[in-house]
Amino acid sequence: MIWKPNTMWRLIVVVAFAPFFAHAADCESIQFDGARYTICEVHAAEDTLQLFLNDPVSGTPLASFDNVDAHLTGSDQKLSFGMNAGMYHQDRSPVGHYVENNTAKSPLITSEGPGNFGLLPNGVFCIRAGRADVIETLAFEQNKPDCTFATQSGPMLVINGALHPKFLDNSDSLFIRNGVGTSENGATTWFAISDEPVNFHQFARLFRDHLGAPQALYFDGNISRLYAPGIGRHDGGFPMGPIVGVVTQK
Repeated sequence: MIWKPNTMWRLIVVVAFAPFFAHAADCESIQFDGARYTICEVHAAEDTLQLFLNDPVSGTPLASFDNVDAHLTGSDQKLSFGMNAGMYHQDRSPVGHYVENNTAKSPLITSEGPGNFGLLPNGVFCIRAGRADVIETLAFEQNKPDCTFATQSGPMLVINGALHPKFLDNSDSLFIRNGVGTSENGATTWFAISDEPVNFHQFARLFRDHLGAPQALYFDGNISRLYAPGIGRHDGGFPMGPIVGVVTQK
């Protein structure tokens, strides 16, 4: 949002002349509590997960999965999974805290504000060596984790196993929504997108009750998009701000 049959598929890319396999996200379509979702599971020990925002040469926003993939081509890599990863301003810059390659591009926002981002508590998705975590913003500010990549968004969907206190189970605010949840040990990350409009309460329960994620964070609605070539999914639409993706060797 601009700020104002259930079969698991696995894409395995064999790297020419290299003695290893590169991994990508495991994606599947599921039904939960009467709604359809696509869920992609990423494993910290196997998958190279990172964030993308601007072209490093021109400084212009990458803004699409195709542009991210083209950016990676020169290094013999490719985008094997992608999802929009947080809210952004008109110029595609992140609304909240954003870190790329250990460099902070925008500061942490801890104050309440308008829109979904400011519906506290919100949180930060933090990618570090060997793990990825969703961390509530005030806990993030206190603990100051050393994130290689990070994106702030909101609201939190699940906080320490509990749903966000302001979600209503009978809310008629229905949108296509996407978000991220993480396991307690940081080894597993779940990215989910609804394949039909759902409310916040429904979406948060997907993470807590179906996936068992103790922490989960909302990324966006309306512009929610997924790139998962392993299951033939390549969503188009308006240019995006931050993008999260799994990178593999060609």
